[in-house]
Amino acid sequence: MDRFSNILEQISRWVGERAKWLTTALVILIFVDVVLRYLFSITSAWVIELEWHLFALIFILGAAFTLAEDQHVRVDVFYTRFSPRRKAWVNLVGTILFLIPWCLIVIYTSYHYADNSFAVREISADPGGLPARYVIKFSVTVGFTLLLLQALSLCLKSIAIIIKKEA
Repeated sequence: MDRFSNILEQISRWVGERAKWLTTALVILIFVDVVLRYLFSITSAWVIELEWHLFALIFILGAAFTLAEDQHVRVDVFYTRFSPRRKAWVNLVGTILFLIPWCLIVIYTSYHYADNSFAVREISADPGGLPARYVIKFSVTVGFTLLLLQALSLCLKSIAIIIKKEA
């Protein structure tokens, strides 16, 4: 169980470590866009769209990594005072009741949304915008699949903590 959980977590960490570099790319792209726009009055629809695509990818691909690192947003009013076993119970129940169902819903709906986009070879509505809009739409499916895998890892780790305490 621990080995499988570690494999799932390694996937999240591997993708997250690479997704971090999208932040650097986004900062450079925005800097160049601002310089060209304000100094030379040059801008393009594809540059602006690429900015928001990179921004979306940072969050979509970084979500599982954030959960793996336990850096996600949580209301810590009571949680920080809980014992490791009680935290494991909260994580297990919350993941099973909320995170996993939500991931499954988003994976299902985003896949069909992206598949329809791919079927019609959707492109940007803006002249000069990016082609292949379905790529960013499929990234939602990929990101939530990674989040689902990390949620399964969290469940397995929580079960291991609960079982070890009871043994």
